[in-house]
Amino acid sequence: MILRMSTLFVRTLREDPADAEVPSHRLLVRAGYVRRIAPGVFSWLPLGYLVYRNVERIVREEMDAAGFQEVHFPALLPREPYETTGRWTEYGDTLFRLQDRKETDYLLGPTHEEMFTLMVKGEYSSYRDLPLIIYQIQTKYRDEARPRAGILRGREFVMKDSYSFDVSDEGLATSYRRHRDAYIATFDRLGLTYVIVTATSGAMGGSASEEFLAPTDSGEDSFIRCTACDYAANVEAVTITPPAAVADSIVQQVPAAHIEQTPDTPTIATLVQVSNERADLRRSDRDWLAEDTLKNVVFMLKEPDGSTRALAIGLPGDREVDLKRLEAVVHPATLRPFEDADFAANPALVKGYIGPGALGRDRASGVEYLLDPRVVAGTRWITGADQPGRHVYDLVAGRDFEGDGVIDVAEVRVGDPCPSCGGTVELARGIEIGHIFQLGRKYAEALGLRVLDEHGELVTVTMGSYGIGVSRAVASIAEQHHDEHGLCWPREVAPADIHLIATGKEDAPFITAEELASALDAAGVRVLFDDRRGVSPGVKFNDSELIGVPTIVVVGKKLADGLIEVKDRGTGERREISVDDAVPSLLALVQN
Repeated sequence: MILRMSTLFVRTLREDPADAEVPSHRLLVRAGYVRRIAPGVFSWLPLGYLVYRNVERIVREEMDAAGFQEVHFPALLPREPYETTGRWTEYGDTLFRLQDRKETDYLLGPTHEEMFTLMVKGEYSSYRDLPLIIYQIQTKYRDEARPRAGILRGREFVMKDSYSFDVSDEGLATSYRRHRDAYIATFDRLGLTYVIVTATSGAMGGSASEEFLAPTDSGEDSFIRCTACDYAANVEAVTITPPAAVADSIVQQVPAAHIEQTPDTPTIATLVQVSNERADLRRSDRDWLAEDTLKNVVFMLKEPDGSTRALAIGLPGDREVDLKRLEAVVHPATLRPFEDADFAANPALVKGYIGPGALGRDRASGVEYLLDPRVVAGTRWITGADQPGRHVYDLVAGRDFEGDGVIDVAEVRVGDPCPSCGGTVELARGIEIGHIFQLGRKYAEALGLRVLDEHGELVTVTMGSYGIGVSRAVASIAEQHHDEHGLCWPREVAPADIHLIATGKEDAPFITAEELASALDAAGVRVLFDDRRGVSPGVKFNDSELIGVPTIVVVGKKLADGLIEVKDRGTGERREISVDDAVPSLLALVQN
């Protein structure tokens, strides 16, 4: 079928949409691929839906090639299974909840672990039935508080989610490797550059988790990679190696803790400066550094059941709490910083001067107090004295204070030591395009998925979960394949192979282009034909670069010399070929 611009349902835009923050959002709207209909909800126009279907086709072909079997669940789901697993509550405000006319509770599926588990439970009962891997491509719904970046983070999106079912952990490991290999093949075909990083499992739970990230400056996920080894991890999954405890012989030389007046020190930098300038505050061995100050940051956590609790985190003053890392640790609770009303309700906590003396379960505030792994026994600190305008000096961890536990949520920085080899790490940003992890027996236990093993004993099945963001992949490809003029699709996902343009006021270019389009179509080449009359060549050329079909063919002024122009959209390379040889030449180009 030939797509003709004269009748195609498309409208390109010259101006960026006002709410566009990332290139994919801007270009997919401008090129007439998608349109926003509500916050986080988009419609696909014909060109966009062609690209989406190509992505979906590639995902399906690779899943089928790996031996996985496709099923399909509804998006409208009953409450009961999600209540059994606890996620009716744990998902909190993210879940779209609704009732039917009989006031029975339902939800719009954010993910389908429960449904897959129950499906297998209803069909299989013996170890001989396993291993099994089934998948679906389905629309998901999550009530994002801040949908953004077009189809990258929406409230409605399409995912491929698959699940493996095995009797043993060894079988789960095999299923995991099969998915990993299938994902590599899938993303290679999609033309995506990606990095495989260690990750956390998020709301689904489980272990052995890896993400496939498409590196791009507009990505929401931060990850680190070592400059010396192959270690890579999402920042949420990074674990630092704590320093060794300070020797007792050194601790014995530290003066007793003492509280000092420290006016005019509103920042860590000013506190350090004053501490080094005043003779009564200076260290004898070296200058105080920002990393010698102990910052105590307090958050209010809200559990899914509505209850709240305070959490204080002590960390070196040269670091900030990474909110994404903290959110991953406290999930399913949500968090916010302490506010003035919270301080008023907790008078033991003096804003700006919070110290270990007022923190912890057994202390004045009753607030849980967790320490950064760098705060090891024997380390020496300046920190708040729980009094306005005062700090305590030479406070030693283990000798003078301790926390209720350890929490590793400080920001990760360029140059930090690699957790694997001790080298240095660099930071990058990326878009999560795939996630694989070993669920284990969490959902099988909750929902009673058990089978008879070879000894006739009932055993709980172990599961793996594997997701690909199908609609998100479209935006991810656009993020990596564009230039200042528009999109540059890889051929296998593009809406057409060739964007054929007829220009001029004479009939000859249009007649020749029509014949060329028909011949290419007959040969199996997908053609987008700009057959519009009365539209200037400049507009047609701009549209072709914006739309981003990989090969642009122009039938115009050179036709008088028996030539047509062929342009590679990605490289910008142009060449002229004989119109008589056009079909075999273009067919070879497309099939290459």
